[in-house]
Amino acid sequence: MAPTTQRRRLATTAAAKASSSSKVRKVVKPRPRTPSTATANKSPAVLAEMEPQLLRIAESQRTEFEKRVWAALCQIPRGRVTTYGLLSAHLGTSPRAVGNALRRNPFAPDVPCHRVVATGGSLGGFKGSWPKDGEGITITEKKRLLRGEGVKLDDRGRVLGTVWSGFE
Repeated sequence: MAPTTQRRRLATTAAAKASSSSKVRKVVKPRPRTPSTATANKSPAVLAEMEPQLLRIAESQRTEFEKRVWAALCQIPRGRVTTYGLLSAHLGTSPRAVGNALRRNPFAPDVPCHRVVATGGSLGGFKGSWPKDGEGITITEKKRLLRGEGVKLDDRGRVLGTVWSGFE
């Protein structure tokens, strides 16, 4: 099975287990993707690494909404970021609701909430903390995680490059 198909199946399976019905309803049509975003970091090794996280999400005693948000996080490739706005549009909800679900993510950093940033590239919050001065222990940790994945930051701590929007 192709890595893209396998990853899509895993995310859909986790979302289906997280929903109260057996069908997963897409709220927003997927955006057209370029070949680079369609194949970014989707090796069999990465897919095998994601499967346990998706199963942990599905089996957790959390709200169905939180499970949907966390399953969507598993689609974001290593070394890429998306915004609260893009993630919320994909899920058909508000950026604030997404942020609240990310704040309660017990599986971080394995379920990569650190890959979600504010519009404009600022890092936003992390672990429920949204520092006024752009620093602090949690933001330092978010920077470390992102840099460890190869994400480039400018001298003000904003993400450089384009955001990922290839949600399925």
